[in-house]
Amino acid sequence: MKIAALFLTTIHTCMLACTLQSAKEPVAQEKEELELETNILKPTKVLPGIYTFMEMMGEWKDRRVVIVANHTSTIEGVHLVDTLLSAGVQVVSVFAPEHGFRGNHADGARIQDETDKRTGLQVISLYGKSKKPSPTSLKNIDAVLFDIQDVGARFYTYLSTLHYVMEACAEAGVPVVVLDRPNPNIHYVDGPVLDTSFTSFVGLHPVPIVYGMTIGEYAQMINGEGWLKGGVKANLQVIPCSNYTRSTKCDIITGPSPNLQSMQSIYLYPSLCFFEGTVVSVGRGTDSPFEIMGEPTNKLGSFTFTPKSIIGASTSPPHENKLCRGYDLRSTISTEGVPDRINLSYLLRMYSETGDASKFFLKSGFFDLLAGNDQLRQYITAGKDEVFIRESWKKDLEAFSTMRTQYLIYKP
Repeated sequence: MKIAALFLTTIHTCMLACTLQSAKEPVAQEKEELELETNILKPTKVLPGIYTFMEMMGEWKDRRVVIVANHTSTIEGVHLVDTLLSAGVQVVSVFAPEHGFRGNHADGARIQDETDKRTGLQVISLYGKSKKPSPTSLKNIDAVLFDIQDVGARFYTYLSTLHYVMEACAEAGVPVVVLDRPNPNIHYVDGPVLDTSFTSFVGLHPVPIVYGMTIGEYAQMINGEGWLKGGVKANLQVIPCSNYTRSTKCDIITGPSPNLQSMQSIYLYPSLCFFEGTVVSVGRGTDSPFEIMGEPTNKLGSFTFTPKSIIGASTSPPHENKLCRGYDLRSTISTEGVPDRINLSYLLRMYSETGDASKFFLKSGFFDLLAGNDQLRQYITAGKDEVFIRESWKKDLEAFSTMRTQYLIYKP
């Protein structure tokens, strides 16, 4: 494989929305509008950080690295491992997040260490017996490279994996390099800010559910806010995306996990993941996960589906082999546009339509971990409306938005 040729390819094609901000002389304005229209017709190429990293590849020859990667760590179908090995970089091992190195493990499935059949590399699971790299796994390592596609929601566990990798590297004195990628939900900030008494692997930091940052920006915030154990700081370098802004709309080509396989599901995920802590199914075990919602006792929904076990995606899904009634949300993305806030109406509707409200929230308490507090559940059971609930988030959201500004890489 020739690195120079590979660098010229792209995996994301994005449209930039542009508007004129002030009146100009007629001739000049017509010329600018013509140029603007021409630019819009020629989509801007957004290049993830891995492309810039490849320009530096000569500096990395013979270095010993560990990569934190999965099936999304690719360029035009070529995996980061192959790219590094072809350039003479010594890939010692792989740290694998939830869903595994090849992205073929179901959600929550405990993953064992293994040898990757395609490459022969040792794959060390960070979603099995340990979620933090051991000191032994970082011995004689020059750097750890992190390259995983995120979706911009607090409860997506790749963030927690990033945290523990940074923490372990800080303790071992090993540099961390994050190869940044676009966030499809970067365009808004919304949801309750996590109360640290509800910290878990689906929420380690006091941030809202939708935080509006790329994973590289988020890594800078973890470091800068002193969130690593003991206040240690990672030796962090972020390789940014090229031609990317906070208003750039990007379609993710490779589904970042087995049940997020479409842009509709990625956009709906921040609003629907709450249901993982309730009796409501979000379509796991169907061909439309995180695009639909329903449960067996619902009598008002116009859409029905029956979850089935799917190996590698949804083993024993909620309400397996039971008819669920609810709603198909796929058309909302095309008719209402890309969401710019969490849609609380889904949660409030399904709670009001459940057959037994006392059983709506699972006894495991998982809903509170996803929400990041117990307040949201209490407001729902008390009959509070969306306006009231949103007002309760306002102060914390404003404080977070101010705090995160110092860590942002990409302009509006």
